[in-house]
Amino acid sequence: MRARPWAILAWGLLLLLAIGAMALWQQRSLAQELERESGALNRLLSQRAGQHDAHLTALSAIASASAEPERELFLEVASTITHFYPRIDDVQLVPLDAQAPVIGTGPLAPDLADRIRAAARASTGDIALMPYPGRAHHYLMVKRSPNTPAARYGLALGINAEKLVDEAGAFWHRPGVVLALAMPDGRPLAGQSHPSGVVRSGRVIDSASQPLILETGLNVGWADRLPPAPTALLLALVSLLYWAALGAWRQRARARVVAEQARINALESRLAHASRVNALGEMASGLTHELTQPLTAILAQAQAGRRLAASGQGAALESVLDGMIAQARRASAILDRFRDWSRPRPPSNAAFDLRETVRNVQALLAPKAASSGVRIEFSVPGDPVLVRADPVEMEQAAFNLVRNAIEAVEGRADARIAVDLRPQGGRAVLDVVDNGPGVAPDIRADLFTPFATTREGGMGLGLALSRRLVERIDGDLDLIDGPNPGATFRMAIPLAGAQEEDPS
Repeated sequence: MRARPWAILAWGLLLLLAIGAMALWQQRSLAQELERESGALNRLLSQRAGQHDAHLTALSAIASASAEPERELFLEVASTITHFYPRIDDVQLVPLDAQAPVIGTGPLAPDLADRIRAAARASTGDIALMPYPGRAHHYLMVKRSPNTPAARYGLALGINAEKLVDEAGAFWHRPGVVLALAMPDGRPLAGQSHPSGVVRSGRVIDSASQPLILETGLNVGWADRLPPAPTALLLALVSLLYWAALGAWRQRARARVVAEQARINALESRLAHASRVNALGEMASGLTHELTQPLTAILAQAQAGRRLAASGQGAALESVLDGMIAQARRASAILDRFRDWSRPRPPSNAAFDLRETVRNVQALLAPKAASSGVRIEFSVPGDPVLVRADPVEMEQAAFNLVRNAIEAVEGRADARIAVDLRPQGGRAVLDVVDNGPGVAPDIRADLFTPFATTREGGMGLGLALSRRLVERIDGDLDLIDGPNPGATFRMAIPLAGAQEEDPS
């Protein structure tokens, strides 16, 4: 079954909506993951910053333990710190007296020593942060020791910011994930200076001594929003559900159409039967006339037979009895024909000869035509005209056309009707032509509409029902323009052979 364009369009729109929802959901999921990982990274950096504070406190205690610091112990503790905490790669104890020697894990430039002294003298107890001159990605933590106005030293830790964020987790090594660490004044220390994508900026590390700014970001591309395998699975699932739902809906729609068509067919069958019964009532007088002749003949022959029997003329009596039997059969045939006309039958689409339909209509309407003074000329071909339809329905349609023609010319001088049956172009064509007044132009458009009639007391159902019966077998019933005055109705239905050859 070919899908209709609207179904394919709806399917495409549904797939686009599914793709859009998938992209939004994936982007939101990635943003939530970035938020979680950024929070975890902030907690890790805050923990490491707290370790820096603890190291400064321990080193300050060693430096303040005596009037002169124990150089050996200080250097041993400093070496241990730099060994186990590689991000701390420089420890310096700078006396505020510029003449005293500097103790540290490495040489210290004089100008940097002066800056450390200045920061220690200016301290009010808080740890000072400053960039580490000459070392990229580094910053200095400066604390006075002891942490009082009578401080004698400036204690400094050199922190490698790149190692500070190192080993933060596998998430931060994924493609497209970026982070940046900056000094409180915004000077960059590590990572990209301006992460792009889904950015979480301005997150300050939870440390009073090192309020570094952590910026995180994620470059989200279409491959991230629409991962191939999940996207293909989603589209397949959406397509399966859509076509399954559409198939179920179509099945229900077809079932409703079939049920409605069955209801209409039942109504039409009852209407056709009612129409035949109504026509039978109209033909009651014709039936009386038809039966009068054979009954009168039977009565006369019975009386003659009694006389012959009384006189002993046996040979002549046999002929009289044969005549009575023939007349009785004639009366029985008349009754059977009218009984078949009035009795409902199951529909049939077997092939039958349409000439029989014309002959039955001729027999049924002959009394009415005779009583109305109408002459009907029937013309049928010598060969069978086979059609595949219900014989009773076709007989009713032809009956309605001929009866209407009789009523149209009734009471006119020289009232004539011509009924012509012929095969033509793969169809059986039945023309009913009368010499009556014709059909008025103002009712032609509604001629085959139910309840449209020009006859007083008529119901206006005959032509509408006849057209419906003919169209149900792919036929046509129309009023055509004939060469003579009057009305010409044409019924054309496919021949049985033409129907079988039709691929549709």
